[in-house]
Amino acid sequence: MTTSLPLCLRDAWLIPFVPLMTAAVMLVVGRRLAIRVVTYLCCGSVLLSFLFTVGAFFELIARPANQRLVVRSVFDWIPAIPFHMIGGGAASLSSEWGFQIDPLSVSMMLIVTGVGFLIHVYSIGYMEQEGGLYRYFGYMNLFVFAMLTLVMASDMAVLFVGWEGVGVCSYLLIGFHFHKRAATDAAKKALVVNRVGDAAFLLGIFLMSALLGTMRFADIGAALHAENLSAGNAAVVAIALLIFAGATGKSAQIPLYIWLPDAMEGPTPVSALIHAATMVTAGVYIVARTSAIFLLAPPALAVVAVVGSMTALLAASMAVVQTDIKKVLAYSTISQLGYMFLACGVGAFTAGIFHLVTHAFFKGLLFLAAGSVIHALSGEQDLRKMGGLMMKLPVTYGVTLIAALAISGIFPFAGFLSKDLILGKAYERNFLLWAIGYFTAGMTAFYMFRLIFLAFHGAPRGRGDDAEYPIHEPPRTMLVPLLVLAAFSIAGGWINWPAILGGSDRFVHFLEPLIAVPNAARMVVAKGPGSPGGELRLMILSEAFVAFGIFLAWYLYVKRPEIPGKIAHRLGAFHRAVWHGYYLNAFYNAGLVDGTKKLSLELGAFDRNIIDGVGVRGMARMTRVASRISIWWDEWIVDGAVKLGAATVQVFGHIVRYLQTGLVQSYMLFIVAGLIGFLGYYFYLAAHAIR
Repeated sequence: MTTSLPLCLRDAWLIPFVPLMTAAVMLVVGRRLAIRVVTYLCCGSVLLSFLFTVGAFFELIARPANQRLVVRSVFDWIPAIPFHMIGGGAASLSSEWGFQIDPLSVSMMLIVTGVGFLIHVYSIGYMEQEGGLYRYFGYMNLFVFAMLTLVMASDMAVLFVGWEGVGVCSYLLIGFHFHKRAATDAAKKALVVNRVGDAAFLLGIFLMSALLGTMRFADIGAALHAENLSAGNAAVVAIALLIFAGATGKSAQIPLYIWLPDAMEGPTPVSALIHAATMVTAGVYIVARTSAIFLLAPPALAVVAVVGSMTALLAASMAVVQTDIKKVLAYSTISQLGYMFLACGVGAFTAGIFHLVTHAFFKGLLFLAAGSVIHALSGEQDLRKMGGLMMKLPVTYGVTLIAALAISGIFPFAGFLSKDLILGKAYERNFLLWAIGYFTAGMTAFYMFRLIFLAFHGAPRGRGDDAEYPIHEPPRTMLVPLLVLAAFSIAGGWINWPAILGGSDRFVHFLEPLIAVPNAARMVVAKGPGSPGGELRLMILSEAFVAFGIFLAWYLYVKRPEIPGKIAHRLGAFHRAVWHGYYLNAFYNAGLVDGTKKLSLELGAFDRNIIDGVGVRGMARMTRVASRISIWWDEWIVDGAVKLGAATVQVFGHIVRYLQTGLVQSYMLFIVAGLIGFLGYYFYLAAHAIR
């Protein structure tokens, strides 16, 4: 019974509510608060949510594995709406504002609140010289609320509120420096591109409701079973593809990845929290959350795997040539998200979520370490103007090295365990998918150590001397989060130490009850490389290629730094294409943006012609006609009536003036003549009457 639930599970609604309240305070009266009060309130609220989440986690794992699903309703939101289902039956659609706490959601909640708290603390030092700090922390807390709403939602309707909420907060935070044109343009681009995916996502929600008669995650498996849908059902495939289309926008996959590199215009802590650790993983989360639907849609799973693998490869190639330190990490994020979708596409949803967790640690650390470098160099982000920072920023260098080893997949760092789990599942499902993931792993090691060698090794480039540019480690508010994330980048993956290395795959087993596998769909689930020997060989092969990538980066950027320029010159057009993101932005600009502008101008010119021809000129013509009518009316009707009256008076005046002589004798003559005439007429009538 829900009434017997322990405290944290019973009152889980407080987890998103606390940051929402502090966000409201910041955005209403934050301007009047001292900076210390702002930071204490906003960081404290996220810490409180994290502690409450930790309590919920321990209360959840204390329950039997088959009872680790708690759904709590807060209030009725959408009343029951009757409708006809696709299959012909009738259903009633409704939504309660409720939260679902289970192994998948609580894992995401720990990431959002835990990493979110560390980044809030880091922001105190990084943003101390910025204006509008209350606004920044208000947006950040509002984001935490929206992201928690997304991952805790008990149905698709509530999730969509959080889905759109994180998009709005991303827009606000990317454009935080609203006085910069590049920042505002990037914010608008992110918002518009995500709307494309969100439109498809919303259609998927509607179609799922019409097919299954429910939007509740806890009921999806039962509804699919009740409908007795076979694998490959057209409606199920359509739902899965529409949901994945929304995921490609939020998680920056081909063809909607173009917004994420530009989003680096926002403050670096924003990039770490929103565009590395949390929001961009929402697409992976929703695919895993609706795994029961995807497992009944093998064509959709194939699309997920292909898009994920190609995104991982192409984004890694773009990261290789970038010179902006944050752009390298942005393309790296896109690539790692592709890895997660590759895992989901081969049916290994738990492997995808495991990589999501480890990625939050080492990619959050990479962005914060990059922020430390940018902070020390007074805003410089160009790798070509760095170099020689290893001795000046030893702590930053150390944590960056740890994060680079983790993302490269070096044993025993966190990324090794999650990356090789994905590659093992991909190997069993499709050799080509494994080969793409394998090659991408080597590229990841290459571009990450390229970044390290350019930024921290060699001689200083383009920064002048220390007297002009004093370079030093950041304050403790920035260093402590770096050290904590470094520890998790080393040991965070040990929560799923694999059985092949003496572990028990604990995290995967923790998540497995949430990954529904209908009988008809078991055929599409990857099983792994098949034998312990096979797994070990794949691990060793992967480690060897990663080591080669690191060696190649050292050789090209430390041993022979003149070679990369020659290679870029020799590759020519191909290098330029990779630098410009394979011209996908140019394609969108030419085909959509510029095309829309041209169409708008043509329509504007057409409208002007219509207005000028029919409106302005027509009105002028009508005005001239009306003027002529008015003149005719004045001349012939108004003036004519006046003149006719005057002429009539004048005519009668001529007659009357002969009678008005002014002589008394004339008047007496007229009276006598009149009297004679009257009497004569009287006698005539009398005589006529007698006869």
